[in-house]
Parts: sequence; C-alpha cells; structure tokens
Amino acid sequence: MGVEEDRIKAMQFDYPEYIPIAVRLLLATWIEYGEALEELVASHPVVFGQETTAARHQDEIREQYQEGEYVDEWGCVWSNIREGCDAIVTGHPVPTREMVRSFKPPPPGAGMPHGFMWLRLADLRGFEEIMVDFAEEPPELQMLIDIVLDYNLGEVRAMLEDPPQLAYFGDDLGFQNTLPISPAKWRKYMKPCFAAIYGLCHEAGAAVYMHTDGHIIPIIKDLIDCGVNVVNPQIRANGLDRLVEECKGKVCVDIDLDRQMFPFCTPADIDAHVRECVDKLGGPEGGLWLKAECEPDVPLENIEAICQALEKYRTYFN
Repeated sequence: MGVEEDRIKAMQFDYPEYIPIAVRLLLATWIEYGEALEELVASHPVVFGQETTAARHQDEIREQYQEGEYVDEWGCVWSNIREGCDAIVTGHPVPTREMVRSFKPPPPGAGMPHGFMWLRLADLRGFEEIMVDFAEEPPELQMLIDIVLDYNLGEVRAMLEDPPQLAYFGDDLGFQNTLPISPAKWRKYMKPCFAAIYGLCHEAGAAVYMHTDGHIIPIIKDLIDCGVNVVNPQIRANGLDRLVEECKGKVCVDIDLDRQMFPFCTPADIDAHVRECVDKLGGPEGGLWLKAECEPDVPLENIEAICQALEKYRTYFN
C-alpha cells in the first residue's frame, strides 16, 4: 500500500497500513543547517521519500519567503525581514469602507493560496479595520465577503475541471486561545463561504483537506458540516483532549504536532508527545495523520527525534 493510499484510507476510516506521516522544513531551516540537514533528510526516506534537493527547496521560488517587500495579485503589500521565513501583510489595499464599494478582485487565475477567505478579508482591510467591521456589521462587510467568495468559487470551479481525489485548502481561523470573532458571527458570515466552496468540491467527487492554525475548537463541528474531511489543527492552540472530544471518529485529523515545544524540549519529550497523540487520536480504523513543522530554532537533534518518533509510532495503534 502506498503513501497516498494510506492517506485516503486513514481519511475514510478504512484501516490504513500505516499512519501517514510528514515533516515540513522551512526554507529558513535549510538555510540554518545546510548539509547537515541534507544528511538527516537522506537518512529518513520513510519520512521524506525520495524527493530531490530541488523539490525540498521549492519554497525558494515563493516571493513571500524572500527578504523585502512584494505586492500580490490582490494589491496587498507583503513584508519579510528574514529570508526563508514567511512574510506578513503590511499594506492593505482597502483601508476604508468606501473603497470596498469600488474594489475589484484580480483576474481569474491567481489561485487560492494560504489565507484565501478569512485571512484575505483581514489582508485587504487590515486587522483592526476588519475587527471593527465584524463588530459593527456595516453593509460593506458582506460586500467584501461576497467579492472574495465569488472569486474563490471561480478558482475552485476551474480547479475542479480535473478534480483531485483530495483538494487542499488553508486558512488560519484562530488565535492562540480563541477565535478572532465570536462563533455566532463566524457561523453567520464565514460558515456559508466555506460551505459553498467545499460543497463544490464534494459535488465534483473531491474530498476536502483544510489546514487551519489557531484555536478552532468552537467551530470544528461547523467545519465538518461545511464538508471538511481532513482537518489540520495545531495541538497547542486546541489541546489534545479537546481535539479527541471534537474530532475522533468524526473527522480525520492531520495533527500539527507541538511546534511550540520543539525548540526547547528533549528527544525523550518528543517521543512521549508523539506516542500520546497516537494513543489518544489513533486507532486501527484510521482517522489520524501526523505532521511536524520545523523552524530554524529547532535543534537538529530534535528534528532527528521527530523523524524517529514518527517512524516508530506510525505502526502503533490502540
């Protein structure tokens, strides 16, 4: 059974041979460790496969990983102070409500990168302005939501002309300990957007994977309602036990292992952490993927420990 088949079987609770595993290494991590990281990756083909160095460094070509500024297709200005790390939006093309009324999206074809719906609204208006919009609920809020949603629906329809088995989406919906807006307002304004987008996928026969950083416990049931088949939440922001309560047996979880502990913990801590996740979220029927992201502050010995633990526990089931 291949890696992709395990992913699908785990998603469908159809008894995969192995728990699917993955480690993402930021470009900044490659820059930090160089050849030593190349050797580590080469020694873990079960984790990294047989990808080439060029494939591993594919993020180099993405503008937001380059130091400096660039403007995206929507007119957002992105700023980056460290090569290899992600940029943030510092220039917002729709700073006033009046400008919403004349704002036009880019031509079709810009795709749906990370932050395609919720974060897109914040990037366009600016965080403080979009927070005030959600508090006051002016008509321009729904106008902007409709502009972004209509654009995204067009991009999804184009993608579904040749539908994948699993469509991947990413949008960070939470803060560290809460949602940025109330669950009630999220359901009023945002849930219909994700339901419409993911509904198109299911109509075309594609399952839905959704990456979303931050605290999302209050809306996991809603994401399932919207059609999410695999949810990729952060463990530290949500809590393992709460994720078990909300997700186990209901939706496949690609758990984002605790990247906030990786820079500071010991290899033994990592082994225990991965085992606990498998103990509590795993099972022979599936429903679990394991993922770790390593930034440049994670020691090489801990990246090695992550790989070893993933290899060790990918065959472990309750």
